Amino acid sequence: MKIRHENERVPKLLGQPSLKMTVLLAIIAQAILITLSFFTKFWLGLAMFIAFVLTWLLVYHFVLKYELKLEDYVMNLSYRIKRSEQEALIKMPMGIILYNSESEVEWVNPYLQSHIAEEDNILGQPLKQVHNKLIDHIEKDELAGLIDWKDKTYQYRIHKNLRAIYLLDVTEYVAIKEQYEEYKPVIGWLFLDNYDEVTKDLDDRGVSALDSLLTTYLSNWAKQHNVFYKKISDDRYFIILSYNELERLESEKFNIIDHIRERTSKRNLPLTISIGLAYGEETFSNLSDLAQKNLDLALGRGGDQVIVKGIEDEPRYYGGKTNPMEKRTRVRSRMISQALQEQIVEAEHVYIMGHSNPDMDAIGSAFGVARIAMMLDQNASVVINNDDIPNDIGKLLEETEKYPETYNNVITPKKAESQITERDLVILVDHHKPTLSIAPNLLKKTKKNVVIDHHRRGEEFTENPLLVYIEPYASSTAELITEFFEYVPTDGNPINRIEATAMLGGIIVDTNNFSLRTGSRTFDAASFLQSVGANITLVQRLLKEDAENYIERGRLIETIDYVYENVGVAIGDENKIYPPVLAAQTADTMLNMTDIEASFVITRRSKNTVGISARSLGKINVQLIMEKMGGGGHLSNAATQIDGKTIQEVKADLTEHITNQLS
Repeated sequence: MKIRHENERVPKLLGQPSLKMTVLLAIIAQAILITLSFFTKFWLGLAMFIAFVLTWLLVYHFVLKYELKLEDYVMNLSYRIKRSEQEALIKMPMGIILYNSESEVEWVNPYLQSHIAEEDNILGQPLKQVHNKLIDHIEKDELAGLIDWKDKTYQYRIHKNLRAIYLLDVTEYVAIKEQYEEYKPVIGWLFLDNYDEVTKDLDDRGVSALDSLLTTYLSNWAKQHNVFYKKISDDRYFIILSYNELERLESEKFNIIDHIRERTSKRNLPLTISIGLAYGEETFSNLSDLAQKNLDLALGRGGDQVIVKGIEDEPRYYGGKTNPMEKRTRVRSRMISQALQEQIVEAEHVYIMGHSNPDMDAIGSAFGVARIAMMLDQNASVVINNDDIPNDIGKLLEETEKYPETYNNVITPKKAESQITERDLVILVDHHKPTLSIAPNLLKKTKKNVVIDHHRRGEEFTENPLLVYIEPYASSTAELITEFFEYVPTDGNPINRIEATAMLGGIIVDTNNFSLRTGSRTFDAASFLQSVGANITLVQRLLKEDAENYIERGRLIETIDYVYENVGVAIGDENKIYPPVLAAQTADTMLNMTDIEASFVITRRSKNTVGISARSLGKINVQLIMEKMGGGGHLSNAATQIDGKTIQEVKADLTEHITNQLS
């Protein structure tokens, strides 16, 4: 509403042009009528003239009186509005601060003054002294938001052109929001990882005793943490809790998984559990789906862990302290082999690729899958970037030239991208993160992809794979693929010596000469590869180091710093580029030293990239630490790469993550 000033007057009613014209026309019409009356009868004309004058005098009088009343009313209304404005400015339940060009307080309304205490006179004081965040918000053009002041929370809005700050007390609403956040629902699924394996050899009495133990412990745990749980099947539970209880469980690092493992192990029935928890979705059905995805991720990483994730948050991992127990069976291996063969046969062409900067396991696995495709009479190509290979892989490719059938299948990423079609199949081996692939663009050009890996699954994953075979308890991807050959038709050309040698080399490298993550099926796979011509002497020759490598490894070991109990960190020269294999070999060597349970080697991989190779004897989960820094791997073997930081900065970050993980 527009407010009039005192010196403004209400426009005259008779001064309106439209009204003037109307009156003028009426007077002219009446004048003509009176004139005609005079010509007809004089006395009639005179009477009409007198009536005309009296009528217009009365009209003028009443209009003038109306104008005066209207002006008085408007002026009174204007005064009341201005008075209301002043009263509102002074008494409204909102704080107002006016400041000058020097950012000093010129005026504050009584409401805000009463809230910040009468004795705190802020007039004339700099805003920085009154509330340091206010001046920061002004300087940063953060013109709206929340601030805390004198035990209250205010929603502020700044008008820089008026040099005014408006503060609305929202303490109560913030408290309501915090209460909602504290008690918002969290839904989850709890799964007994190896219940079937543990109970398959037990009689009914033994199974009943185990179930009773689990029920008792879960009931006590649920009661202690206000968790509702419902048994859905022998090995599956549905759980509901509030967010504040979730925070308490996270502060305890979900020690329930350790307690159940330890208690059941004392009875020689080592049982592990996995939990997927979700929050932040609007509907319970969506929450349940997200919780199931988190549980699937936990199981894909080997189980014995908890994964918590909100709809817009990064996943948080707890547990995973032990090597996963083997659940792989010959039946599952046969089923995966048959499913893989079906996908290969249906494709026009098969492209196989490992991760960037490939190791022997990635290349050997790729050669193995390519051979399976050829045995099925399908065209297959192994994608390798010759500009991104370590020395041992370079020597392997030189040996491969002696086997044209294998060597001719090797193509560059550029060539693969130029010829791939939507009808082709891409198979990722020894990794499952698209960003780690040698040629990630291949995945964008076809929707048909398969993943075969032995690393614990991370959050990043290829989109809509047709087949996924991730077995974290296998020694290597080469071991998994070797088992497939038992179920492939033998009509085609069998695996040749160089392919078998590369696959055996992959097993040897990933097990550190059969000393880590080695099971009976690892030796079975190695035995099969040797039976089809694998040359272990050639493997040793490919993996040989030169004298310079030994010297460099010694220099790295000299830098060992014990950043935590039984944890050693070695660092390279800031201005020197080290091959990744050297860092990995140094980390392996450090594990042979007394009092080292986990080793980390930090070296520069390129001008802008620093890499970490992490190894463990099994007590410390280096995978969780590397995941915090953007990498991944296994409990005892992991790595990561960081861009844009110095080695010392990376070491400081690593030390912080180690301390947080182990303390």
